[in-house]
Amino acid sequence: MNRNQNLREFLPQDGFAGTLIGRAWIPTAVSGKTAGPSPVWLTESGVLELSSIAPTCAELLDNGFSTKGVDASKLANVGSYDAIMANTLASKRDANLPYFLSPVDLQAIKACGVTFVVSMIERVIEERAAGDAKKADEIRDKIKTRIGADISSIQPGSLQAEELKNALKAEGLWSQYLEVGIGPYAEVFTKAPVLSSVGPGAEVGILAISSWNNPEPETVLLVDSRAKVVGATLGNDVNLRDIEGRSALLLGKAKDNNASCAIGPFIRLFDDTFSLEDVRAQEVALTIDGEDGFKLSEVSKMKKISRDVLELVAQTMGENHQYPDGIALFTGTLFAPTQDRGGEGKGFTHKLGDIVRISSPKLGVLQNTVTHCHKAPPWEFGITALMKNFHQREILR
Repeated sequence: MNRNQNLREFLPQDGFAGTLIGRAWIPTAVSGKTAGPSPVWLTESGVLELSSIAPTCAELLDNGFSTKGVDASKLANVGSYDAIMANTLASKRDANLPYFLSPVDLQAIKACGVTFVVSMIERVIEERAAGDAKKADEIRDKIKTRIGADISSIQPGSLQAEELKNALKAEGLWSQYLEVGIGPYAEVFTKAPVLSSVGPGAEVGILAISSWNNPEPETVLLVDSRAKVVGATLGNDVNLRDIEGRSALLLGKAKDNNASCAIGPFIRLFDDTFSLEDVRAQEVALTIDGEDGFKLSEVSKMKKISRDVLELVAQTMGENHQYPDGIALFTGTLFAPTQDRGGEGKGFTHKLGDIVRISSPKLGVLQNTVTHCHKAPPWEFGITALMKNFHQREILR
């Protein structure tokens, strides 16, 4: 972390005005008990530990947490926001001090793909180029010339979409990505296992075998067990374009790897300061700063999404599929990097050491640094470890 970095910039622009829920690792030196993760509430006066109300963020959200009626004086203050965020972003964290984790714990981590037209076209390009970035420009020009203007106003699953589908088939341009982009069914997949997501300040991983990859800045919905959206946060659905481009059946290898899913910095619950309409209207910004001097800045506008966020939730969970611990749902991205990096025609790809910042005015800033998956800290704290930790801390009563 840059010593001159403003720690408050990672918060929403209105600071602590909203209901901000995080998850923090609380060391023995602070709690007096076995170290472990706890849900926390961020306030101007300090970060308040919530395990006495609910042991996990999933249960806290499912119970319908509200700051009204909560006596903050009875909650343990584990430190100031500034001190904990400073340790979170430190190049080497002090294990004797608290730091923030991904705010998602027992929720299933699901993701929707191809929910924006530009993203859909880029998926078609990946497929046609078979993972070869050098072929992408030529294919991109051809597809945009043929279908770019027609597809932008199409409602997925509509009669117009079916007519376009038939026209594209006749042109030899139909693709499985166009099917989920304008067809009746959204693409929904499992992004990462429960408890495996990384949080603010952590490293995000790409496979060493990948030569064409990128971040995917997204709004992540927090949905309770009754399929009610209760809040939102930011996420990075790290993607290996060359791997997925070879075959859609390699989606798991392209998406689900060590440290390949970042979520945070905090969950903002719906209240008088933040609503679903704010989610629908928000703009998610992305910046990348490389050690080679490369800089990239893009914005993904939620208003351009082709399916409403509630439709995505309805297609993910309901009478046909239940999630008793709720879900964290990535809603897709408009971001489709085409800028050349490292030579003409090579397209964009990550390099080790890239600093990725995903932000929005209402949700703050999620910052991570790119490394190879095998170099990132291994994922070792799973469900069994969590249950043992709760027992040691006497949290479950």
